[in-house]
Amino acid sequence: MGPHPAVAAIRLAVRRVLHDILTEQSPAHDTPRTPARGAARPCAPDAERVPAPGTRRSLAAPARTPHDQDRAGSRPRPDEDAPQAPLVLVACSGGADSMALASALAFEAPKLGIRAGGITVDHGLQPGSDLRADEVVLRLTELGLSPAESIAVTVGRDGGPEAAARDARYAALDSAAERHGATAILLGHTRDDQAETVLLGLARGSGIRSLSGMAAVSGADGRYRRPFLHLDRQTARKACMVQSLPVWDDPHNADPAYTRSRLRHEGLPALEKALGKGVVEALARTAQLSRDDADALDAWASQAEASVRDASGLLECAKLYALPPAVRRRILRRAAIEAGAPAGSLFARHIEEIDRLITGWRGQGAINLPGKVVAQRQGGRLVIRQG
Repeated sequence: MGPHPAVAAIRLAVRRVLHDILTEQSPAHDTPRTPARGAARPCAPDAERVPAPGTRRSLAAPARTPHDQDRAGSRPRPDEDAPQAPLVLVACSGGADSMALASALAFEAPKLGIRAGGITVDHGLQPGSDLRADEVVLRLTELGLSPAESIAVTVGRDGGPEAAARDARYAALDSAAERHGATAILLGHTRDDQAETVLLGLARGSGIRSLSGMAAVSGADGRYRRPFLHLDRQTARKACMVQSLPVWDDPHNADPAYTRSRLRHEGLPALEKALGKGVVEALARTAQLSRDDADALDAWASQAEASVRDASGLLECAKLYALPPAVRRRILRRAAIEAGAPAGSLFARHIEEIDRLITGWRGQGAINLPGKVVAQRQGGRLVIRQG
């Protein structure tokens, strides 16, 4: 009998992402790789069960007989010069989503010859967070993940507590990936998280890019992968339960002081009560459709940008005016960022003000932007530069 449907679903999602990673590593790859030197070996069919707490997996190389030694001589072993198997890390908080992801990675990676490890980030925002992080590392180790480590970070204040914690977490994960030479980091965001992200973007009055939510692949060189964006949160929790995986429920996720927590426990249930079931699925679908549209508009803006610049590289206002607003504003935003405006501080209202220099020109003065960048109209040209 096969695994529970929830377990099968999370494993399939992870397997697909790992296949994508292998394909990107080797375009000619069309069959599963045999485990490379240093990679964990596939588990026996009855080894799907999580090891009992306190146990650790260890793999010892078989002893070489004198006959083997004589036959090998002084020649190097065939796999000694082979490239090392790619390493994939899972970011794990100890919650149901990330523990389900860690268990699926531990099961699927060895079968594809991929090394698998885990990272947990200690934000230091709750008493005993260091002890909790140590427990998560122990669970990752028991699953057979290596390396498995905890990283302590200091959370700043910029952008509010949620944004500051997120920035510190991703900085730690980036550092870990570079230190270990990891090809990718898996994140446990689910379809429910995607729906919440779309609603938060809608509440901010953001554009279509914000409504597109989280990408399945993001970060430098596609480092971050989100296998669970098409799975609901309940599937991940059920997978942990049937595998007897202990999980930790972060009290911050139920704290009404946090916007996302209020949305999760009050906003979305109210929407489902008013509109009926299926709101989460519809919002996640909206995210994907918005992302497709945003990608197409970004590509259009990238192609059109060269045609609206003069020989000296300045933007020509008349040519910008002729473009559709969605394309023009993308060009303006990109120009502001290239001039030094921080992308995270550049909001829709800033771009609208620049756009008025094109569409509502009445001799107005320069526009001050974040990062000490100034935008102004001069002789039919739009000049965006450091002030």
